[in-house]
Amino acid sequence: MYNNIPLLSLAIWMPIVFGVLIMAVGNDKNAGSVRGFALLGSVLSFLVTIPLVTGFDTSTAKLQFVEKLDWIPAFGASYGLGVDGLSVWFVLLTALITVFVVVAAWEVITEKVAQYMAAFLILSGLMIGVFSATDGLLFYVFFEATLIPMYIIVGIWGGPNRIYAAFKFFLYTLLGSLLTLVAIIYLQSKSGTFEIAAWHMLPLNMMEQVLIFLAFLMAFAVKVPMWPVHTWLPDAHVEAPTGGSVVLAAIMLKLGAYGFLRFSLPIAPDASHHLAGFMITLSLIAVVYIGVVALVQKDMKKLVAYSSIAHMGFVTLGFFMFQDLAMQGAIIQMISHGFVSGAMFLCIGVLYDRVHSREIAAYGGVVNTMPKFAALFLLFAMANSGLPATSGFVGEFLVILGAVKFNFWIGLLAATTLIFGAAYSLWMYKRVVFGDVANDDVKDLQDVNTRELLMLGAMAVLVLAMGLYPKPFTDVLQVSVDALLQHVAQSKL
Repeated sequence: MYNNIPLLSLAIWMPIVFGVLIMAVGNDKNAGSVRGFALLGSVLSFLVTIPLVTGFDTSTAKLQFVEKLDWIPAFGASYGLGVDGLSVWFVLLTALITVFVVVAAWEVITEKVAQYMAAFLILSGLMIGVFSATDGLLFYVFFEATLIPMYIIVGIWGGPNRIYAAFKFFLYTLLGSLLTLVAIIYLQSKSGTFEIAAWHMLPLNMMEQVLIFLAFLMAFAVKVPMWPVHTWLPDAHVEAPTGGSVVLAAIMLKLGAYGFLRFSLPIAPDASHHLAGFMITLSLIAVVYIGVVALVQKDMKKLVAYSSIAHMGFVTLGFFMFQDLAMQGAIIQMISHGFVSGAMFLCIGVLYDRVHSREIAAYGGVVNTMPKFAALFLLFAMANSGLPATSGFVGEFLVILGAVKFNFWIGLLAATTLIFGAAYSLWMYKRVVFGDVANDDVKDLQDVNTRELLMLGAMAVLVLAMGLYPKPFTDVLQVSVDALLQHVAQSKL
């Protein structure tokens, strides 16, 4: 509660209510009104999340803006919400990205507009629910429910192989989550409650911890996605509409990484230490191997999708070195990746709306006809490479710094992401933007319009602001990260 205003409940249910209303009364005949109403819903939902950050107390690791109501008292389940330094920025990021997604679809989606906007608004509320839930059962409900809108988004508004991509996405994530449900039920049977904070204090032997860690790993590794359960992501990105790719990269991948912070590390600290070498190995494979795979991609969306896997490998690497700099860097990398990957997919969407091709070979010389777009695209490509003064540098630098302190060779391998990132991002940019205009479609291109310029310009400001002044992010994170590491360092055995 904040001055008796349930901000988290508003942040969750306001976009869902707007989405349901749009779906109930909207149709293609009143598409203009639907777009306006969807924009109003997304902006109001974003404004509700701002006091969560402005009113956040950075001196404590305790949950803030807490709400709690009985839900299923017989099972010890409650409607419990709250945020700390680990989650508050993701609530704000989710609401903000939803605004960009609604604006991005303004003139592009012309069929089933109401259903499209409703799916994204409902998805936004559900994802905020994941980041806010303090009850294990409530978390699981929100976590699984996010699959439904994204499945519909990819399956209806996606590319030619959308059904295959949507089905693969759904199966991977659902199957991974089934073991997590078993772990949640087991923890409830041991503690008599679904309260996540109570699970953190539960005394578990090593065998229990390892099994629980592996059960959670099945869901969170698929969602991140970690190598080798990453293969659904490039297919989903390639087939998804632009808005779907933006939300998938900017927010949905973070749900799995957040799960490690909220469940795996604090509930099974001894197992986390025991299996840290395994997790670091998987993370380094994602950073190095997937970075090489990204180099040979011919499809722009597929290239950025693989780059997302490599960057998220950096995040899981930062978590399992149990080092404050590395963990702070990993969380900042998650936030930054939300801005940068979202912006990259928006840029690809701008080109696709004009030429209807994602193939790198279909372009060349775009700077000659779209100079404003080329300048913005360059900034985002540089941020994706980890250029200093952009948000992409801050998290990667902190993780590499922490990795070098942890083990020099791990730090060296992790640093290759900067080389590969620059190679695939700038090579794609060179082939798409520079050179002579060889394609008739490119000759006729119009530069970004006012709507696109405002959208990409706002993203550019966020990328630069976070890169130049990351202090607000680190200040919010610091105490919560320290508390988590202190908790994980205390053995339950």
